[in-house]
Amino acid sequence: MPTPLEKPAATAPEAGQGAAGVPPRIVPKAHAPRLRALDGLRLVAALMVAAYHYGGRDGDVTAAWGGSPRHQFPTLHSWFAYGCLGVQIFFVISGFVICMSGWGRPLRSFFASRASRLLPSYWAAVIIVTAVFALPTVAYKAVSPSDALVNLTMLQQPLGVDRVLGVCWTLWAEIRFYALFALCIVLPGATRQRVILFCASWTMAAAIAQAADEPLLNLVLMPEYAPFFVGGIGLYLVHRDRRDAYAWGIVGVSWLIGQHYAVRGLWHAPNPDFFSYRPAYGIVLIVTLGYLAVAAIALGWLNRVNWRWLTVAGALTYPFYLVHEHLGWVAIKVYHRDLGIPSYGTFLLTVATMLLLAWLLNRYVEERLAPKLRGALSRPRP
Repeated sequence: MPTPLEKPAATAPEAGQGAAGVPPRIVPKAHAPRLRALDGLRLVAALMVAAYHYGGRDGDVTAAWGGSPRHQFPTLHSWFAYGCLGVQIFFVISGFVICMSGWGRPLRSFFASRASRLLPSYWAAVIIVTAVFALPTVAYKAVSPSDALVNLTMLQQPLGVDRVLGVCWTLWAEIRFYALFALCIVLPGATRQRVILFCASWTMAAAIAQAADEPLLNLVLMPEYAPFFVGGIGLYLVHRDRRDAYAWGIVGVSWLIGQHYAVRGLWHAPNPDFFSYRPAYGIVLIVTLGYLAVAAIALGWLNRVNWRWLTVAGALTYPFYLVHEHLGWVAIKVYHRDLGIPSYGTFLLTVATMLLLAWLLNRYVEERLAPKLRGALSRPRP
């Protein structure tokens, strides 16, 4: 997931060339202001996904409610069904943030930043969910001890191991994006020309992979997710220079392709056997609003949205995202079926409980372990 943001500023040498015609590397400002509106958007996307998991689909959550969520939320369930598109918005934000945080940063520092951001809360979430699901009073199936250990590597999905966290499939997409960006941009050094070439090459290669239908190419190039990451990168280039025609071209092409994959993956014809009907225009609208929200932040239109509490919201987003689904099922059962709290009250209480747990993870896991892990990974070795 995206990390806390530091806004780099373009410097004069970017317009020219360095020695021997090599584009210069641009180092970000050390104390640039935080884009708090982006923190808020991240939390909105996480809450969208939570609404989908709690009330926008059938599945394990049905057992928690004691019936289909469509009966618990007869009016809102059709709106909650759009919440899964929060993932696509996350990927756009991730492209923006990773390009920003990786610009001017050496590979060791980039890797240390990513690992220290992702791993502490992830390890804690895997341990907590595994322990809770192992309780005899919890009816959900726990993974085997061996599979739980593999989950700590974040490689459970390619290894075909049962997942402890249902949402970790998105982390596997993020890791592949980080690897591509690190090899193509961070390792040689970020420049505008190199980033544009990366976006164009990845877009073309992903289209070829889709046409070839080759599993290995699809695994590496992620045709269905690449447009959103590329769109976020393009929006970061817009953030650096709003008059950059190439950046706007990257954003436009990525939106056109991204809405196609979103519609293809989530649309279906009206059918009573489906949980809810998401018309194509609704999917396109949500994807478009996600792009427009990040674009508004990139252009500085939301700079006045600078409330300090948004920093806290941004810090809670990742741990909330990790724990909300599986532990949310347990909370829903306790609040709704055991304590008899009405559906809407249960929904709000479950979200609040998961936010509280996210705060605890941020306060007592991330804030303590992340700096130590970052320091250990950043320290040069002889």
